[in-house]
Amino acid sequence: MTDASTTAGPRHGMSFRSFVALMAALMAANALAIDSMLPALPQMAEALGIAGANERQWIITAYLLGFGSAQIVYGTLADRFGRRPILLFGLIVYVAASIAAAFAGSFETMMAARVAQGIGAAATRVLVVSIVRDCYSGRDMARVMSLAMIVFLAVPILAPSIGQAILWVAPWRWIFGVLTIFGALVMLWAMRRLRETQAPEDRKPIEVATVVAAFRTTLTTRLAVGYMLAMAFVLGGLFGFINSAQQVFVDVFRAPEWFTTIFALIAMFMAAASLLNSRIVGRLGMRRVSHGALLAYIGLTGLHALLAWSGYEALWSFAILQGGTMFCFGLVAPNFGAMAMDPLGHVAGTASSVQGFVTTIVGALLGFYIGQHFDGTVLPLTLSVALCGVAALGIVLVAEKGRLFRPSAGRH
Repeated sequence: MTDASTTAGPRHGMSFRSFVALMAALMAANALAIDSMLPALPQMAEALGIAGANERQWIITAYLLGFGSAQIVYGTLADRFGRRPILLFGLIVYVAASIAAAFAGSFETMMAARVAQGIGAAATRVLVVSIVRDCYSGRDMARVMSLAMIVFLAVPILAPSIGQAILWVAPWRWIFGVLTIFGALVMLWAMRRLRETQAPEDRKPIEVATVVAAFRTTLTTRLAVGYMLAMAFVLGGLFGFINSAQQVFVDVFRAPEWFTTIFALIAMFMAAASLLNSRIVGRLGMRRVSHGALLAYIGLTGLHALLAWSGYEALWSFAILQGGTMFCFGLVAPNFGAMAMDPLGHVAGTASSVQGFVTTIVGALLGFYIGQHFDGTVLPLTLSVALCGVAALGIVLVAEKGRLFRPSAGRH
């Protein structure tokens, strides 16, 4: 890293630590909107007239679909108007939708508010990646994203406990009140401290030919497409776990009191992996780290599925194997994301939009499909996550022309 990495950056105008912290807070707005309400799903379902247990998963999936679909437009807008104004617009939508969800009186109103909340949060996903790519590239970009994810991944550790703590002292609607306050504070932080990071010469007019050219570049760059699709399948496994987690602890293990604690421990494995990745990726390279982690991911999820099939699954084995799986995910995700973006710096906004759209929509639909097959056991979940890992490996092999661990000439 250069000196610019530890002092005020030439583009973002912040110290390196402050910049990473703001990027993490923007990413955390998304994680909070998913995980903080997991303990409240039964109460929300009762209040909103949701009958089936599996139907509760729509509260998560509706948000993810809004989050994924809106990303397709934010990149083009950010390439034309700059990163900062589009980011602030998305945060305003996030805050307004959080208020609407807090006052939702029906399932339909809640779904509309959750979709809108996801649409607002989508700006944070697209713009964080674009802003980081504006300022860093290659292994430096992977390091920044890993450091941001350390803070970001602390949110899944704490979010269910935050949601549970709110339920102890207030109705479930106050979970959305907390999201409103958090979103407003992050919006004010970005408004006051973050400069525009896009170089003026990189501004692109919204012209059909220009937009089509950027989309074509994004969707025809072999490595970018490969790692985008592989990431979608790995995310599908993660979303399947999130959709099913509350039911697993209540209906399978009859241990709802352990839900927030074990969920937090599993998330800690992800945070530890991101910290490790930030330390080793510069020395070992993104491919060695992520490809090795993906193979370990497949091995652990395959073992977990076999254990579930045999009927010997227990709460302790579920926690250990799921924690190991999430550790591998923490090594795969930041590197796959960085490798997908690395060749596309000149169209970073559009590329981030397309990749966010594909990975989130495909991942959300896969996760919803996995969750809807919950049958009172963990076998559908564990088997599906293992198959997602195998699919991701197959895609990586195609993208890398059968090569693992070693980059092509001139690649990181």
